[in-house]
Amino acid sequence: MEQKPLSIGVRMEHPQELIDRAQYGAEDRLPPAEYKVSYKASNGRGVYSFCMCPGGEVVTCSTHSGEVCVNGMSNRRRDSGTANSGILCDVRVSDFESEDVLAGIRFQQKYERLAFENGGGNYKSPTCTMGEFLSGKADKVIASLPDFAYEAIREAVPNFAKKIHGYDSPNAVIKAVETRSSAPLRVIRDRETGESTTISGIYPAGEGCGYAGGITSAACDGIKQADKVIERFMKPLMCKADELFNQIKQLSTNITEENYHVYNKQGYDILIKNKKN
Repeated sequence: MEQKPLSIGVRMEHPQELIDRAQYGAEDRLPPAEYKVSYKASNGRGVYSFCMCPGGEVVTCSTHSGEVCVNGMSNRRRDSGTANSGILCDVRVSDFESEDVLAGIRFQQKYERLAFENGGGNYKSPTCTMGEFLSGKADKVIASLPDFAYEAIREAVPNFAKKIHGYDSPNAVIKAVETRSSAPLRVIRDRETGESTTISGIYPAGEGCGYAGGITSAACDGIKQADKVIERFMKPLMCKADELFNQIKQLSTNITEENYHVYNKQGYDILIKNKKN
Protein backbone atom coordinates (compact mmCIF):
# COMPACT_ATOMS: atom_id res chain seq x y z
CA MET A 1 0.00 0.00 0.00
CA GLU A 2 0.99 3.64 -0.36
CA GLN A 3 -0.15 7.03 0.92
CA LYS A 4 -2.65 8.98 -1.19
CA PRO A 5 -4.00 12.56 -1.03
CA LEU A 6 -7.56 13.10 0.20
CA SER A 7 -9.92 15.99 0.95
CA ILE A 8 -11.51 17.50 4.04
CA GLY A 9 -14.28 20.02 4.52
CA VAL A 10 -17.89 20.59 5.49
CA ARG A 11 -21.47 20.14 4.30
CA MET A 12 -23.26 23.34 3.31
CA GLU A 13 -27.07 23.46 3.32
CA HIS A 14 -29.22 25.97 1.44
CA PRO A 15 -32.96 26.18 0.75
CA GLN A 16 -33.58 24.23 -2.45
CA GLU A 17 -35.64 27.17 -3.69
CA LEU A 18 -32.54 29.38 -3.55
CA ILE A 19 -30.53 26.95 -5.69
CA ASP A 20 -33.45 26.48 -8.12
CA ARG A 21 -33.83 30.23 -8.55
CA ALA A 22 -30.10 30.70 -9.11
CA GLN A 23 -29.95 27.92 -11.70
CA TYR A 24 -33.35 28.19 -13.42
CA GLY A 25 -34.56 31.72 -12.78
CA ALA A 26 -38.37 31.90 -12.58
CA GLU A 27 -38.87 28.46 -14.21
CA ASP A 28 -40.67 26.15 -11.77
CA ARG A 29 -41.39 23.07 -13.90
CA LEU A 30 -37.92 21.55 -13.68
CA PRO A 31 -36.62 19.08 -11.08
CA PRO A 32 -34.63 20.28 -8.05
CA ALA A 33 -31.47 21.93 -9.34
CA GLU A 34 -27.92 20.75 -8.79
CA TYR A 35 -24.63 22.66 -8.92
CA LYS A 36 -20.90 22.16 -9.27
CA VAL A 37 -18.37 24.77 -8.19
CA SER A 38 -14.61 24.96 -7.73
CA TYR A 39 -12.02 27.53 -6.71
CA LYS A 40 -8.24 27.83 -6.35
CA ALA A 41 -7.49 29.61 -3.06
CA SER A 42 -4.60 31.99 -2.49
CA ASN A 43 -2.89 29.43 -0.23
CA GLY A 44 -2.68 27.10 -3.22
CA ARG A 45 -5.45 24.77 -2.10
CA GLY A 46 -8.26 23.62 -4.36
CA VAL A 47 -11.82 23.93 -3.04
CA TYR A 48 -14.70 22.16 -4.76
CA SER A 49 -18.23 20.84 -4.34
CA PHE A 50 -18.63 17.10 -3.89
CA CYS A 51 -21.65 14.79 -3.96
CA MET A 52 -24.22 17.59 -4.22
CA CYS A 53 -27.63 16.37 -3.00
CA PRO A 54 -30.68 18.28 -4.27
CA GLY A 55 -33.71 18.04 -2.03
CA GLY A 56 -31.68 15.95 0.40
CA GLU A 57 -30.33 15.92 3.93
CA VAL A 58 -27.04 15.79 5.78
CA VAL A 59 -26.40 12.55 7.67
CA THR A 60 -23.82 11.40 10.19
CA CYS A 61 -21.81 8.46 8.84
CA SER A 62 -19.39 7.65 11.64
CA THR A 63 -17.79 4.22 11.64
CA HIS A 64 -15.90 4.31 14.97
CA SER A 65 -16.75 5.18 18.53
CA GLY A 66 -15.89 8.74 19.49
CA GLU A 67 -15.65 10.02 15.92
CA VAL A 68 -18.02 12.09 13.77
CA CYS A 69 -18.06 12.62 10.02
CA VAL A 70 -20.89 13.77 7.77
CA ASN A 71 -22.17 13.01 4.29
CA GLY A 72 -25.17 13.89 2.16
CA MET A 73 -28.03 11.95 0.60
CA SER A 74 -31.24 12.47 -1.36
CA ASN A 75 -34.32 10.31 -1.38
CA ARG A 76 -35.83 9.41 -4.74
CA ARG A 77 -38.35 12.26 -4.73
CA ARG A 78 -35.72 14.87 -3.71
CA ASP A 79 -38.41 16.74 -1.88
CA SER A 80 -36.87 17.71 1.47
CA GLY A 81 -36.74 21.37 0.42
CA THR A 82 -33.05 21.59 1.31
CA ALA A 83 -30.02 21.32 -0.96
CA ASN A 84 -26.67 20.25 0.45
CA SER A 85 -23.18 19.62 -0.87
CA GLY A 86 -19.78 18.77 0.47
CA ILE A 87 -17.43 21.73 0.11
CA LEU A 88 -13.98 20.23 0.32
CA CYS A 89 -10.35 21.32 0.34
CA ASP A 90 -7.52 19.17 -0.94
CA VAL A 91 -5.18 17.49 1.56
CA ARG A 92 -1.69 16.48 0.48
CA VAL A 93 0.46 13.65 1.80
CA SER A 94 2.86 16.33 3.04
CA ASP A 95 0.11 17.35 5.49
CA PHE A 96 0.30 13.95 7.20
CA GLU A 97 2.29 13.71 10.41
CA SER A 98 4.53 10.85 9.21
CA GLU A 99 5.47 8.79 6.18
CA ASP A 100 3.73 5.70 7.56
CA VAL A 101 1.30 4.21 5.04
CA LEU A 102 -1.58 4.62 7.52
CA ALA A 103 -0.79 8.28 8.31
CA GLY A 104 -3.70 9.45 6.13
CA ILE A 105 -6.16 7.36 8.13
CA ARG A 106 -4.78 8.86 11.33
CA PHE A 107 -5.26 12.31 9.76
CA GLN A 108 -8.94 11.48 9.18
CA GLN A 109 -9.32 10.11 12.70
CA LYS A 110 -7.79 13.24 14.24
CA TYR A 111 -10.40 15.56 12.74
CA GLU A 112 -13.32 13.17 13.16
CA ARG A 113 -12.45 12.93 16.88
CA LEU A 114 -12.26 16.72 17.07
CA ALA A 115 -15.70 16.92 15.42
CA PHE A 116 -17.07 14.46 17.97
CA GLU A 117 -15.74 16.56 20.85
CA ASN A 118 -16.78 19.88 19.32
CA GLY A 119 -20.26 18.54 18.59
CA GLY A 120 -20.83 17.80 22.27
CA GLY A 121 -19.74 14.17 22.43
CA ASN A 122 -23.17 12.79 21.45
CA TYR A 123 -22.54 12.13 17.74
CA LYS A 124 -24.10 15.42 16.66
CA SER A 125 -22.04 17.30 14.10
CA PRO A 126 -20.61 20.74 14.92
CA THR A 127 -22.96 23.24 13.26
CA CYS A 128 -22.94 26.95 12.47
CA THR A 129 -24.45 29.47 10.07
CA MET A 130 -22.71 30.82 7.00
CA GLY A 131 -22.55 34.23 8.64
CA GLU A 132 -20.72 32.81 11.65
CA PHE A 133 -18.38 30.79 9.43
CA LEU A 134 -17.37 33.72 7.23
CA SER A 135 -16.89 36.06 10.18
CA GLY A 136 -14.68 33.59 12.04
CA LYS A 137 -17.16 33.15 14.91
CA ALA A 138 -17.95 29.47 14.27
CA ASP A 139 -15.52 28.18 16.87
CA LYS A 140 -16.68 24.56 16.98
CA VAL A 141 -16.77 24.10 13.21
CA ILE A 142 -13.48 25.92 12.63
CA ALA A 143 -11.78 23.85 15.35
CA SER A 144 -12.86 20.69 13.51
CA LEU A 145 -10.86 21.64 10.40
CA PRO A 146 -7.17 22.17 9.59
CA ASP A 147 -6.37 25.88 9.41
CA PHE A 148 -5.50 25.68 5.71
CA ALA A 149 -8.88 24.09 4.91
CA TYR A 150 -10.90 26.68 6.83
CA GLU A 151 -9.01 29.56 5.23
CA ALA A 152 -9.42 28.15 1.72
CA ILE A 153 -13.13 27.37 2.10
CA ARG A 154 -13.91 30.77 3.65
CA GLU A 155 -12.14 32.45 0.73
CA ALA A 156 -13.97 30.27 -1.82
CA VAL A 157 -17.55 30.97 -0.68
CA PRO A 158 -17.79 34.59 -1.95
CA ASN A 159 -16.49 33.35 -5.29
CA PHE A 160 -19.18 30.64 -5.37
CA ALA A 161 -21.77 33.34 -4.64
CA LYS A 162 -20.81 35.08 -7.88
CA LYS A 163 -21.93 31.96 -9.74
CA ILE A 164 -24.86 30.98 -7.51
CA HIS A 165 -26.62 34.10 -6.25
CA GLY A 166 -27.29 33.84 -2.51
CA TYR A 167 -24.79 31.07 -1.88
CA ASP A 168 -23.18 33.19 0.84
CA SER A 169 -26.52 33.79 2.53
CA PRO A 170 -25.81 34.31 6.27
CA ASN A 171 -28.57 31.85 7.22
CA ALA A 172 -27.15 28.90 5.26
CA VAL A 173 -26.19 26.01 7.55
CA ILE A 174 -22.72 24.42 7.75
CA LYS A 175 -21.90 21.07 9.38
CA ALA A 176 -18.49 19.50 10.05
CA VAL A 177 -16.58 17.44 9.24
CA GLU A 178 -16.52 15.66 5.86
CA THR A 179 -13.47 13.42 5.38
CA ARG A 180 -14.63 10.41 3.37
CA SER A 181 -14.68 11.62 -0.24
CA SER A 182 -11.86 9.18 -1.06
CA ALA A 183 -9.49 6.79 0.71
CA PRO A 184 -6.25 8.20 2.16
CA LEU A 185 -4.24 5.22 0.91
CA ARG A 186 -4.00 3.04 -2.19
CA VAL A 187 -3.62 -0.73 -2.50
CA ILE A 188 -1.02 -1.05 -5.24
CA ARG A 189 -1.94 -3.09 -8.32
CA ASP A 190 -0.16 -4.01 -11.54
CA ARG A 191 -1.04 -1.54 -14.29
CA GLU A 192 -1.29 -4.24 -16.97
CA THR A 193 -3.01 -7.10 -15.13
CA GLY A 194 -4.88 -5.15 -12.44
CA GLU A 195 -3.75 -7.73 -9.88
CA SER A 196 -2.30 -6.89 -6.46
CA THR A 197 1.48 -6.63 -6.61
CA THR A 198 1.83 -8.54 -3.33
CA ILE A 199 -1.09 -11.02 -3.12
CA SER A 200 -1.86 -13.24 -6.10
CA GLY A 201 -5.50 -13.45 -7.12
CA ILE A 202 -6.53 -10.17 -5.45
CA TYR A 203 -7.82 -7.41 -7.74
CA PRO A 204 -8.05 -4.12 -5.75
CA ALA A 205 -10.88 -1.92 -7.00
CA GLY A 206 -13.00 1.09 -6.18
CA GLU A 207 -13.00 3.77 -3.55
CA GLY A 208 -11.78 1.84 -0.51
CA CYS A 209 -8.67 0.70 -2.36
CA GLY A 210 -7.83 4.23 -3.47
CA TYR A 211 -8.87 4.11 -7.12
CA ALA A 212 -12.04 6.22 -7.09
CA GLY A 213 -13.68 9.23 -5.49
CA GLY A 214 -17.44 8.69 -5.60
CA ILE A 215 -20.11 6.23 -6.70
CA THR A 216 -19.72 6.60 -10.47
CA SER A 217 -15.93 6.49 -10.59
CA ALA A 218 -15.95 3.47 -8.23
CA ALA A 219 -18.41 1.66 -10.51
CA CYS A 220 -16.27 2.42 -13.58
CA ASP A 221 -13.15 1.12 -11.84
CA GLY A 222 -15.04 -2.02 -10.85
CA ILE A 223 -15.95 -2.65 -14.49
CA LYS A 224 -12.33 -2.08 -15.50
CA GLN A 225 -11.10 -4.61 -12.93
CA ALA A 226 -13.82 -7.11 -13.87
CA ASP A 227 -12.55 -6.98 -17.44
CA LYS A 228 -9.05 -7.80 -16.15
CA VAL A 229 -10.37 -10.82 -14.25
CA ILE A 230 -12.33 -12.05 -17.27
CA GLU A 231 -9.30 -11.58 -19.49
CA ARG A 232 -7.15 -13.68 -17.17
CA PHE A 233 -9.51 -16.59 -16.60
CA MET A 234 -11.39 -16.71 -19.89
CA LYS A 235 -8.29 -16.98 -22.09
CA PRO A 236 -7.42 -20.59 -21.11
CA LEU A 237 -11.11 -21.52 -21.21
CA MET A 238 -11.44 -20.12 -24.73
CA CYS A 239 -8.35 -22.06 -25.83
CA LYS A 240 -9.92 -25.23 -24.44
CA ALA A 241 -13.20 -24.44 -26.16
CA ASP A 242 -11.40 -23.89 -29.49
CA GLU A 243 -9.64 -27.24 -29.12
CA LEU A 244 -12.93 -28.98 -28.37
CA PHE A 245 -14.63 -27.30 -31.31
CA ASN A 246 -11.87 -28.40 -33.70
CA GLN A 247 -12.08 -32.01 -32.51
CA ILE A 248 -15.83 -32.15 -33.05
CA LYS A 249 -15.51 -30.32 -36.38
CA GLN A 250 -12.99 -32.93 -37.57
CA LEU A 251 -15.39 -35.69 -36.63
CA SER A 252 -18.28 -34.01 -38.43
CA THR A 253 -16.46 -34.02 -41.79
CA ASN A 254 -16.51 -37.82 -41.82
CA ILE A 255 -20.12 -38.34 -40.79
CA THR A 256 -22.44 -40.14 -43.18
CA GLU A 257 -25.95 -41.45 -42.75
CA GLU A 258 -24.56 -44.93 -42.17
CA ASN A 259 -21.95 -44.10 -39.51
CA TYR A 260 -23.84 -41.26 -37.79
CA HIS A 261 -24.46 -43.20 -34.56
CA VAL A 262 -20.77 -44.20 -34.27
CA TYR A 263 -19.50 -40.63 -34.64
CA ASN A 264 -22.23 -39.25 -32.43
CA LYS A 265 -20.94 -41.57 -29.68
CA GLN A 266 -17.34 -40.38 -30.25
CA GLY A 267 -18.41 -36.75 -30.04
CA TYR A 268 -20.27 -37.46 -26.82
CA ASP A 269 -17.15 -39.15 -25.39
CA ILE A 270 -15.07 -36.07 -26.25
CA LEU A 271 -17.52 -33.81 -24.40
CA ILE A 272 -17.53 -36.07 -21.32
CA LYS A 273 -13.73 -36.25 -21.31
CA ASN A 274 -13.40 -32.45 -21.47
CA LYS A 275 -16.03 -32.00 -18.78
CA LYS A 276 -14.00 -34.25 -16.43
CA ASN A 277 -10.80 -32.34 -17.24
